[in-house]
Amino acid sequence: MSTNRGIAYIKPGVVEVQDIGYPKLALGDRKCNHGVILKVVSTNICGSDQHMVRGRTTAPEGLILGHEITGIVIEKGSDVEFMNIGDLVSVPFNIACGRCRNCKEQQTGICENVNEARPGAAYGYVDMGGWIGGQSEYVMVPYADFNLLKIPNKDQAMEKIRDLTLLSDILPTGYHGAVTAGVKPGAIVYVAGAGPVGLACAASCHLLGAAVVIVGDMIPERLAQARSFGCETVDLRKDATLAEQIEEIVGVPEVDCTVDCVGFEARGHGASAGVEQPATVLNAAMEVTRAGGGIGIPGLYVTGDPGAKTEAAKIGNLSIRIGLGWAKSHHFHTGQCPVMHYNRNLMQAILHNKIKIADAVNVQVISLDDGPKGYADFDKGAAKKFVIDPHGMIH
Repeated sequence: MSTNRGIAYIKPGVVEVQDIGYPKLALGDRKCNHGVILKVVSTNICGSDQHMVRGRTTAPEGLILGHEITGIVIEKGSDVEFMNIGDLVSVPFNIACGRCRNCKEQQTGICENVNEARPGAAYGYVDMGGWIGGQSEYVMVPYADFNLLKIPNKDQAMEKIRDLTLLSDILPTGYHGAVTAGVKPGAIVYVAGAGPVGLACAASCHLLGAAVVIVGDMIPERLAQARSFGCETVDLRKDATLAEQIEEIVGVPEVDCTVDCVGFEARGHGASAGVEQPATVLNAAMEVTRAGGGIGIPGLYVTGDPGAKTEAAKIGNLSIRIGLGWAKSHHFHTGQCPVMHYNRNLMQAILHNKIKIADAVNVQVISLDDGPKGYADFDKGAAKKFVIDPHGMIH
């Protein structure tokens, strides 16, 4: 009988590699004829996973983690017509049926049929439908013809797998944040957060033609990583305000667009650095974005945060200065990235050397057994994107 192993969330601060069930082409008691089973080639540790592992969500003990998946089709259901055994595929982290109103409008992040609790589902994530995650050796993907992106020329693609693995989430998510904020050629952009999504967003801003990309963070190594591919940086630990630091770079204390790549575990700036203030980034974005500018918010905000400092924040109720944003006629865009809206074009950008995203986010490949250490290092602020290689296929 085939075996499988995966990374399970045990309790706050603890994950471990466990023997888990080999995936079946089934949804409960019902045969999943539209699904495939993948041999996982690469699966990445995401900042969103880290929120769960820190105990900042209602994730249940034993949840198999992982929503960033690239794999090879090794089994397919009878209804799968356009994916073949042996295909190398990227799996959008959004699980989508392809049949509901939202899917037909390309809003695959809020599919109505894959999560009984609310629109939207993802692999291995809290409140996202109970789907088994892909930080494992094998995983089942439903609605395969709709969900999967086939990567052409498998042998050539494996040479770029460190880049292509980022198509499942952080590259489209960072790009989505930039697009929805209104980044275009010649724009001056502020990206809050130099974690992997923030760095992917910054690289996406360059791809979109931004004139200046300014990245803010409190971790020197992450700021250095942003500078390594042409970004300007601001150190949010400094006493100088964000606006003052931006003015030092571009001559005025404002930007055209801001992208929040931090989310609800935001920390205060300056003298308050290190103190959790979940609305800090959103309020700072409204302060420094010019009148008529846009704010993209791919950073995660949750409806349930048991580790929040206030009762209001525990249900996602934050002290946002919306009056300022209204007065400046800002536009805001929130929510999950609909990965499928972007991933094919971004794949072409990777394959044709228009973006070197693995270098930008500093990919480090680790084994499945080293996954728990990867989580621990990432939690300490490592300026790396950890990519798990369960079968030793990445060379």
